[in-house]
Amino acid sequence: MEPMPCSNTRQKMENKQIKGHVVLLPYPSQGHINPLLQFAKRLASKGVKATLATTRYTVHSISAAHIGVQPISDGFDEGGFSQAGNVDFYLKSFRDHGSRTLAELIDNFSNSSVPVNCVVYDSFLPWALDVAKQHGIYGAAFFTNSATVCNIFSHIHHGLLALPLDRGTMPLVLPGLPPLNSRDLPSFLRCPDSYPAYLAMKLSQYSNLNEADWVFGNTFEELEGKEARGVSEIWPAKLIGPMVPSAYLDGRMKGDRGYGSSLWKPLSEECMEWLETKPSNSVVYVSFGSMVSLSEEQIQEIAWGLKESNMHFLWVVRDTEQQKLPQCFVDYLSREKGKVVTWCNQLEILAHRTVGCFVTHCGWNSTLEGLSLGVPMIGVPKWTDQLTDAKFVEEIWGIGVRAEEDEEGVVRKDEVKRCLKEVMEGEKSKEMKRNANKWRDSAKRAIDQGGSSDECINEFIQRLMPSYHNFNGNC
Repeated sequence: MEPMPCSNTRQKMENKQIKGHVVLLPYPSQGHINPLLQFAKRLASKGVKATLATTRYTVHSISAAHIGVQPISDGFDEGGFSQAGNVDFYLKSFRDHGSRTLAELIDNFSNSSVPVNCVVYDSFLPWALDVAKQHGIYGAAFFTNSATVCNIFSHIHHGLLALPLDRGTMPLVLPGLPPLNSRDLPSFLRCPDSYPAYLAMKLSQYSNLNEADWVFGNTFEELEGKEARGVSEIWPAKLIGPMVPSAYLDGRMKGDRGYGSSLWKPLSEECMEWLETKPSNSVVYVSFGSMVSLSEEQIQEIAWGLKESNMHFLWVVRDTEQQKLPQCFVDYLSREKGKVVTWCNQLEILAHRTVGCFVTHCGWNSTLEGLSLGVPMIGVPKWTDQLTDAKFVEEIWGIGVRAEEDEEGVVRKDEVKRCLKEVMEGEKSKEMKRNANKWRDSAKRAIDQGGSSDECINEFIQRLMPSYHNFNGNC
């Protein structure tokens, strides 16, 4: 019988099979954690050790097979951003505490058999690149919004587009982009003084980007290759998306049906049981994401529009928003035409045979999910990048319509009904469904073996491997 290798020898043999060790750092909100966690799972499926570093307040909400999860501090360990209560204060605290605790995490791994050789950081947290460089390891920026929006903000950061924008020069024309009118631009650009802290955070993404070893975009070549190439000299991104669980795309990662993170408790079983009682393509799914807070007037207009449409609907209204619903509408729900829940597994809902339309705020994650699952959309954008995403949903990709606001900034019930009829029943509905299916197939091709996004991920890993094994040679 041959002797078993000693533990050190066995550890070295195991380490040789690891292609790198990447720490991934998301901004601690649902829409940022999800795509970075999904990228971590993609890397792990290809032989990379992946560790998600997230704030102590969010760390217990994350659980994903084959992914390590480690806490760092934003300075508000008991309540996160809500404890800070101020954007500037929170970001400064996160930079100070996050830099220190991320450095400690990297140092701890440097004394182990699996030292870190790359930090993939949320572009909202550019200080993480400084920490990586101080440790002599790679740093890669991960952008969670569309290539189109990155194109616009890159031009502003580099002084190629001045704020405030002159409305008399509209439409805005930038390399790689279609003409954009004022209503199509991120809200921060139309009124730069309205959210100065958020605008500053958006622009800070590019502050040290020239020092990053990689730039990643959560989109894909067929969808936004032209938009990315239009700004490639100042935003040289590798397009690696869509970062959506594998079960809904290529199916190569067994059991990967969810992101593995939820800051709210989804009512999955209750939702699925309700959907099973409805005909195919008959249900309108309504969700405005984890951040958008609609006015009471807007919620009531949507409620009456849904009711008067006489269509089946499943509407996500968070606990904090429920008191805005009209009482008589809540009573109406008992008739089984509609259902309101506080949270659900959005991917499961969008993938269900009964769902024929997605009413969305057009946040980038939700837009990618709807597109990847081939569901036509009604865009009800309210701020930030949502306005630009809604433009592309309707006019560029042809997979939905954008609801029009009145002069008070409210989408009225008649407009809700018009949009529902157009997407679910109108002449254009068949064309929207064809386009949605086309983009669904494109998304699958991109992330499947040999696809454009898959190849970009493989190239990243190939560059990681030599530095990891050189770094780890003496462990």
